[in-house]
Amino acid sequence: MQDTRATARPASLWLGLVSAAVVAAPNAAHADALSLYVERTVLQAADERCSLLAPEVGAALAAGAAQARGAALRQGTGERALKAIEARARGRAAGLPCWSSELTQSARQIESAYKGFARITRMTYPGDQAAWRADRTLAREARWRLAQDSSFGRDRMIFGLAGKDAPGALLAVAQFTDGAQPYGARLVLRDTRRTLGPYLPGGAQRLSSRLPPASGQRAYLAEARSPAGEDLLPKDARAGWAFRFPAEAVASLSGLDPREAVAVEFLFSGDRVRTAYVEVGDFAAGRAFVQMAAR
Repeated sequence: MQDTRATARPASLWLGLVSAAVVAAPNAAHADALSLYVERTVLQAADERCSLLAPEVGAALAAGAAQARGAALRQGTGERALKAIEARARGRAAGLPCWSSELTQSARQIESAYKGFARITRMTYPGDQAAWRADRTLAREARWRLAQDSSFGRDRMIFGLAGKDAPGALLAVAQFTDGAQPYGARLVLRDTRRTLGPYLPGGAQRLSSRLPPASGQRAYLAEARSPAGEDLLPKDARAGWAFRFPAEAVASLSGLDPREAVAVEFLFSGDRVRTAYVEVGDFAAGRAFVQMAAR
């Protein structure tokens, strides 16, 4: 696979479905994000019913839909409104015959566009304060497949999906400048079952302010701890610790609003805690992108 790099741009229309006026938006930028989400959702739903696309093309479409959804949320579309828009888009797809010219033409267009997209093996997904780096190249050794850097005090962390094969396991790898050795770690995020939406008071510029109160949180304890391999350590770090979180945490993280943040708490003896923060951003889109390598 040719090694190419790209920066994800939500407004880039790389598929050709032009849907009906399913949604109206107050400005052009907002309309672009919602239109992309509608278009990709319609074709996704039609593909689920009619098997229009090859599996790898369907995976690329899923990555694009996740990115468009995140862009729409960032631009102010509420979660409930977005769910209603998705329902209408899926309803539209259900009303189109599998052999309709609209669907077959759109399928051909996206298959053609995919040929160029397939050559992209590394992608950067910018966020408000941090970015996700995605890598779906073939490798013999474990590497970061989807990663975000974080500094907390004098310490550093890389968080995301890592492994020899994509998409990898959810890891937090941290370097502690004073040589401290945490005995455990936990991932803290919003509990979507107990909250109505993201907690973003007054815009919440700091990532630490984008977590709900304790009553609206849930936590995942790391299920494994080990010295970190050199290939996964932060740049120039000589030693550190790696913590692996359960697979369930990946799904929970993917379901959050891109404007939210999660916390990784490193636990030390004496009830001491050091906390790093991660911007959710386009984690779901990046995860879908790296999963394409596994197909």
